[in-house]
Amino acid sequence: MTDHPEETSEAAAAELPTVAPRLRDLRRRSGLTLEAAARRVGLSPAHLSRLETNRRQPSLPMLLALARTYGTTVSDLLGETAPERDPIVRAGRTEPSEAGGWTYWTLGGAGRAMQALRLHVPQRAQGDLVRVHPGEEWLYVLAGQLRLTLGEAVHLLGPGDAAHFDSLTPHRIAAASQGGADLLFVHTLLQSGAAELCLGDAAPRRGL
Repeated sequence: MTDHPEETSEAAAAELPTVAPRLRDLRRRSGLTLEAAARRVGLSPAHLSRLETNRRQPSLPMLLALARTYGTTVSDLLGETAPERDPIVRAGRTEPSEAGGWTYWTLGGAGRAMQALRLHVPQRAQGDLVRVHPGEEWLYVLAGQLRLTLGEAVHLLGPGDAAHFDSLTPHRIAAASQGGADLLFVHTLLQSGAAELCLGDAAPRRGL
């Protein structure tokens, strides 16, 4: 299994805070070996080891996959956790972050069963990156055009369009407009052995 192409950009990765200690701690607390965790996330053990030793930092889709595997949120991985019981997220507290060219704002609190994000997806090639994992996803297009691939079907979504789908359906998200696409994105955070059913030598490449 090879590394994801969008994680090879050292310039983009350099903009992320160090997540290595948190990744290593979460894996150990989850009782997963390096090999088992890598298999669930869709990485090689060597690549996950590089993430845990700060020799490589993950893109946003990979952060989402890691957060889902360990039952936490991207904001928690990046040390941006807001008070768990505060139900309100004020506009002034939502600082943008960037990973792998995707810009995102955390719109939900920590310690919840789902995570809400505002995303800007740039128009750029993503190769054959397809995501498969347990859970559900919901998205709402704010601006631009979004190309959503669900299984064999390809949907072009515009402002005001939404999608709600089972994440075990192979899916791919890409911007179809020159200026990229802005969307609201909500996904469930699950730790499930069912993730292993999606993996293997012939499994689709996975990320978000």
